Amino acid sequence: MKTLLMAGLALIAAPALALAQSGPRPGEVEIEFTPGNGDPVTAYQGHFEVPEYRADPNTRMIELGYVRFPATTNNPGSPIIYLSGGPGGTGTGTARGPRFPLFMDMRQHADVYAFDQRGTGLSDNDIPVCVSSVADTVAQAVTDAEWAVSRQRAAVECAAFWADQGIDLRGYTTMESVHDLSDLRRHLGADRISLWGISYGSHLALAALNTIDAELDRVIIASAEGLDQTVKLPSRTAAYFQRLQDAINAQPAVAAAYPDVVGLMHRVHDRLDEAPVLLDIPQADGSTKAFMLQRRDVQALAGGALADPTNVGLVLALYSELDRGGYVIMTALIQRFMEIRETIDFRAMPLAMDRASGITEERLALFNAQLPQSPIGAFLNAPMPQLLPVLTELDLGNNFRTQLSGETPVLLLTGTLDGRTYIEGQAEAVQGLSNVTQIMIHNAGHNLFMLSPDIQSVMHAFMQDEAVADSDIWLDAPDFLANPFAQ
Repeated sequence: MKTLLMAGLALIAAPALALAQSGPRPGEVEIEFTPGNGDPVTAYQGHFEVPEYRADPNTRMIELGYVRFPATTNNPGSPIIYLSGGPGGTGTGTARGPRFPLFMDMRQHADVYAFDQRGTGLSDNDIPVCVSSVADTVAQAVTDAEWAVSRQRAAVECAAFWADQGIDLRGYTTMESVHDLSDLRRHLGADRISLWGISYGSHLALAALNTIDAELDRVIIASAEGLDQTVKLPSRTAAYFQRLQDAINAQPAVAAAYPDVVGLMHRVHDRLDEAPVLLDIPQADGSTKAFMLQRRDVQALAGGALADPTNVGLVLALYSELDRGGYVIMTALIQRFMEIRETIDFRAMPLAMDRASGITEERLALFNAQLPQSPIGAFLNAPMPQLLPVLTELDLGNNFRTQLSGETPVLLLTGTLDGRTYIEGQAEAVQGLSNVTQIMIHNAGHNLFMLSPDIQSVMHAFMQDEAVADSDIWLDAPDFLANPFAQ
């Protein structure tokens, strides 16, 4: 197995006294963990082995890694395992980002583990990105159906590519990750573990609650994605835009400029459907690349940006400019956030995880019937559901997407202006669990942990087994005329 090293993590020698008091546990090494904005801290990097695909007795073993931040209390509780979103994010990467202070604060309860799920970060096991031979026709106008077929062809080709590399894609599902958590608990010698996750991390936590409930102590999830919610319902997207319009209407200057956000979006989309626009996108080497701007490109960009209300000003400015026939903002966004490639590529873990979680036939029929209600259309979670016709061998089936049950205490943090995992879906996601406390955080979006000390106080009270009543936290709405991209 490869040595587990990562940018920002440097091995250091530990004084004997430190080792005697709180040094590395078996299989760990002491490291200096450097966050993106903060002072380095002493932490411990470890790993353990699991089967890649447990249903195959001849499967290879893969290595999963984590970084442990030791507890600051003399009486620590169950280990806290951080589950990042995506799928495809990393626990160690999250810990280096803006949530680093919260990782440090959570140590007052127990050891905190920045865990890299299989196929990511310290646990990537050198799985290569697949660069398919399927052309990504970014300079040509293609229909949504043609776009979907090209992704399907690329996904099938990539599955074969990874198989040739000795990688069993069937191992990269949420259920395999649930069993990884159970193996991690045994590796740590703990009776139970606590989980702390967001977005896809909540999806994994909910699957764990439904499968290894007896091994779990407490669970904190934010921006919950249920087991049959990999694909979001268009009717709930429509309801989100009504909440957003209500919030906009509370700011007179914004309401005057944007009295009908959905109408503005549809107007832009209809124009692009009638006449896609060929843009020249500047490249770092001074050249330009052609990009045919179509409706789905703007839908996908808006769907991603609107996860948090701090990006509303950017989206409004973008649509306003497109409505006037301008493309400066759009060109800058493509230049900054998109790499224009000649062919389609995929990462194994996020592709397989989403395709495996899938969708029930009943929900897919509802999704298709509701499509006209959503200004984002079918591109909030692309390339799902577009990939459903292929890689069917990965699908976990309706038994995975079944009703939840379990008695583990759960704290659910929900932002009312979350444009990614909607409030209606979050309430649905935890139905069947008997011990859930939901906190509504008004004017918060998808990434909410660091928005207010009140949110963190609720988390600490929950971890200390103090009574936390279902309640609301009120935050000021951002200025919806502010455009963070222009700052």
